Amino acid sequence: MTTAHLSAADRADVLLEALPWLQHFNGRLVVVKYGGNAMTSEPLKRAFAADMVLLKTLGASPVVVHGGGPQINAMLSRAGLKPEFRSGYRVTTPEVMEVARMVLFGQVGRELVGLINEHGPFAVGTTGEDGGLLTARRRTVDVDGEATDIGLVGDVTRVDPAPLTDLLAAGRIPVISTVAPGEDGEILNVNADAAAGALARALNADRLVVLTDVEGLYADWPDRSSLISRLTVGELEELLPGLASGMIPKMTACLEAVSSGVSAAHVIDGRVPHAVVLELLTHGGIGTMVLPASGDAPGPAAPAGFAGPGPELRTNH
Repeated sequence: MTTAHLSAADRADVLLEALPWLQHFNGRLVVVKYGGNAMTSEPLKRAFAADMVLLKTLGASPVVVHGGGPQINAMLSRAGLKPEFRSGYRVTTPEVMEVARMVLFGQVGRELVGLINEHGPFAVGTTGEDGGLLTARRRTVDVDGEATDIGLVGDVTRVDPAPLTDLLAAGRIPVISTVAPGEDGEILNVNADAAAGALARALNADRLVVLTDVEGLYADWPDRSSLISRLTVGELEELLPGLASGMIPKMTACLEAVSSGVSAAHVIDGRVPHAVVLELLTHGGIGTMVLPASGDAPGPAAPAGFAGPGPELRTNH
């Protein structure tokens, strides 16, 4: 995406459209869950890193949370470790957890830190283990009415934001790998969507942004014309039980974050270059925005006559 074809006046208009949003996000904290194709395409990785630096340079405080499912699977395959399943659920054995821990922090996190720091000394990699940032409880799943152990997988039970507030105060962009100690000290793999939501709540973030591999939330998937531009937490609660399994943790994270005081949450298409900037710094946005029960969208109003995308017209975000 370039502006080479635009006249100087058109480029000025682009900047001026963003001005109210630049003012809105100055001094505010934004938690971004980095995942999907944005993690596997080199141009998209670089575009995402540039977006984080742009937000930081313009006065916002981005916090990045990432998983690494595709990279973990690739490493497991290279190591000859075959996945184990119980009643359809993948089991995280100690051997798998060792690989996951290495890949999340040593590969995915380090790569993103490096891409961000090509623009200046902004990013610092960390994990849920560091400084007691996250604490988790081992998860079991219900299979035919019985609690079934699926290994070293956990749900976040506590967040201590102090390690991040220190980094943010120093002007850094935290890049967080989602492994966390359990209450008995064992290290657990935590769903990155859920971790991002928990961090957004604990940090009193202004926004939670979740990157995925679809345009947003659809009212009638796979009908692409049914993309929902905005909905309230109450409307999302009604839709949640019928969503595809892959969307449930993402939308649950959004629901819980906004219900707990985050101004708005966004699910956006990470396949689009600079998706975060397009969603946060333009009036139209590109994805689905989850709003409080009141339906009031935070931030400046859109210009008169502005028409947003999707079946539910977005007039501001």
